[in-house]
Amino acid sequence: SLGDPIGWNRDPESEMVTPLRFAPWIDYRDTRVAGDCKFVWEPNRHHQFVILGRAFRATGDSRYAQAAVAQWQQWLEQCPYAVGMNWRSPLELAMRLINWVWTVDLIRPCGLLTPPFSNQVLTAVVLHLRDVSRRYSRGSSANNHLIGEAAGVYIASSYFNRLPGAARWRAESRRILCNQILEQTFPDGVTREQATGYHLFVTQLFLLAGLVARHTGHGFPPEYWDRLHRMLSFVATLRAGGGALFMIGDCDDGYVLDLDNDPHDARPWLAVGATLFSDARLNVHVGDAPEAFCWLPGRLGSRKCATPAMTPKPQPLQSCAYPDAGYYILQCGQSDAADRISVVFDCGPLGFGSLAAHGHADALSFTLRAFGVDILVDPGTYDYFTYPRWRNYFRSTQAHNTVVVDNLDQSEMLGSFLWGAKAHACCIEWSPDGHGGRVRAEHDGYRRLRDPVVHRRTLELRGTRREIVVEDEFAARRRHEYCLCMHLAEGCHVRRVDGNRFDIDVGRGTVTLELDGKLDVAVLHGSESPIGGWVSRAYHRKAASTSLLGRCRHDGPLRLRTRIAIGHQVPWSTEPQRAFASDATHVRVTSQGG
Repeated sequence: SLGDPIGWNRDPESEMVTPLRFAPWIDYRDTRVAGDCKFVWEPNRHHQFVILGRAFRATGDSRYAQAAVAQWQQWLEQCPYAVGMNWRSPLELAMRLINWVWTVDLIRPCGLLTPPFSNQVLTAVVLHLRDVSRRYSRGSSANNHLIGEAAGVYIASSYFNRLPGAARWRAESRRILCNQILEQTFPDGVTREQATGYHLFVTQLFLLAGLVARHTGHGFPPEYWDRLHRMLSFVATLRAGGGALFMIGDCDDGYVLDLDNDPHDARPWLAVGATLFSDARLNVHVGDAPEAFCWLPGRLGSRKCATPAMTPKPQPLQSCAYPDAGYYILQCGQSDAADRISVVFDCGPLGFGSLAAHGHADALSFTLRAFGVDILVDPGTYDYFTYPRWRNYFRSTQAHNTVVVDNLDQSEMLGSFLWGAKAHACCIEWSPDGHGGRVRAEHDGYRRLRDPVVHRRTLELRGTRREIVVEDEFAARRRHEYCLCMHLAEGCHVRRVDGNRFDIDVGRGTVTLELDGKLDVAVLHGSESPIGGWVSRAYHRKAASTSLLGRCRHDGPLRLRTRIAIGHQVPWSTEPQRAFASDATHVRVTSQGG
C-alpha cells in the first residue's frame, strides 16, 4: 500500500522511507539506502492520475478529478526540487511529465485547475524540463533512458508551448528523437537492446511523440515514420502465435501511459498503428476499437478511426526473418486457429553498446508457442537490484533454451547491467518454406575456453508433420561438460514416459519432448538450490515451472538431437497429472540411453 496520505518518498514493498537529501548524492542502486528504486519510482510516474482523469471524462463525476488534484498537491509538497529519489533519474522526471500532460488535458473541464494550483504545476513542469534537458543520458548509458527523456521533454514543451524556453527544448528533444529512432533500432525495426519489453516501451514513446508532433503541426521526417512502422510490425509478428509478446532479454514492466484496460497489452498500440499507417496486418485487436483511441491527440482521438476494414482476415502464418537483430521466426498454421505453431530463434547480438545492459546470455536460444499458448519460454527477468543471485540466474545461459558448456555462461557477467567477454552469434542458413523451414546458426562464446568450443545449432520446423527437430553440434578437441536446457511455461504439466521422453499437457493440447539419449536429465520444479524451474512474468513475481537439464561429459566433437512433436487440440485428461511436485523438489531422472 502507498499509504493514506501517500508517502511519495517510500518504497512500499520494503516500507523503507528513502532519504530527503540532494538527489544526485543518492545511490539509487543501493537497496539499503534507497529501497528498490523500481518500487519508489513507479507510483511517482503518476500513471494513476491519468486513470482518474479517464474516469472523470467517462463518468462526469468530479470526485475522480478531485482525487487526482489532491494527490498532485501532496506530491508537490513532499517532493521539493532536486531533493530525494524522485529527482534522481531524468527518465523518471520525463515519464512524470508525459502523465502530467495527459492529466491536465483530461481534467481541464472540471474547474479544479485554479490559478494558484496551475501556477504550482507550471513551476514544477519548468523545473522538470530544465532538469531533464540538462541531464540527458550520454555515452554508454544513452539507451531507452535517452529516448524516454527526449519524449517527455518533447511532449511537455509542445503542450505547454508558451513557457519560456519551450521552443528550444522542443527543437532539441525533436532532434534527439529523430536521431535515436535510427541509432537504437536496427533497420529491420527491432530495438538494439535485444529486449522485447523495452522494444514495446520505446515504441510507445516514439508513437506518442509522433502523434503530438502531427497534432501540433511540427511533424517528423519520413524515415522516422518508416522506422516506427517497422517497430510496430515486429510487435505484431511476435504476437502472431497468440498471447503476449515473447519474453526476450530484460523487462521491468515499464510503460508510458495507461490509456486502456491493460497498459502492458500491445494490442491497443497495434490498433493505433494500423490506423496511422493504414496497415490492417497490425490490427490484432479483437472486438471494438480500444479505449486508447479516445485519449489520443488529433484525428486519432476517436474510436471511429478504427473501421471494420482495418480488421485483418485470418490467413496462414508465414516464417519471417529479422536478420539485423538476429531473430528468425518459424511458423505454420492459420492465424487465430488452434493449429498454429510459432518458434522464435535468437542468434543476434548480446545487447546494445558496450554495456549490453539489458541483454541476456541467450545465444541460440528459442521459444515455442503452440495452440496459442507458451510451451518453451524465456523465463523472464524477476529482479534488478534487490536479489543479486536471482538477477544473475534469470539472465544466465542456464535460464534459457540453449546449451551451457563447462558450467560457464556464454558471455561474462561483470555486474548487474555489465558484461565483459561477449558471445557473438551469426546465422549461417535461413531456409523458410510454406510450412515452417530451417535455420542454422553458431556462436563463439566458448572460444575463450582453454580448449575452444564452437556451438552450432540447426532448428527445423516441419509443419506438415507438426514437429520440431533441433540439432546441436559442438566443435571441440578435449573433454567438456555440456548442459542442454529446456524451460517450460508455468501452465505446462509434465509426465516422463520413458528414458528422456516427456509428455507435456499444455491445457489446449499435448506435446512430446524427446532429448538425446546421451544426456542425464535433471528435472527442476520451483527449485531454489540449485535455482531452476521458474518463470517470472512481472517484476518481483515468479511462478514455479518445470525445467529439464540434460547433462553429459564428452571428448571431442559432439552432436545432440532433440525432437518436439506437437499434437492436436485434444484434452489429455480431465485432471492432468502433475509429475513433479510444486514444493521446490529436485528430481533426477537417469537416462536409459547410451
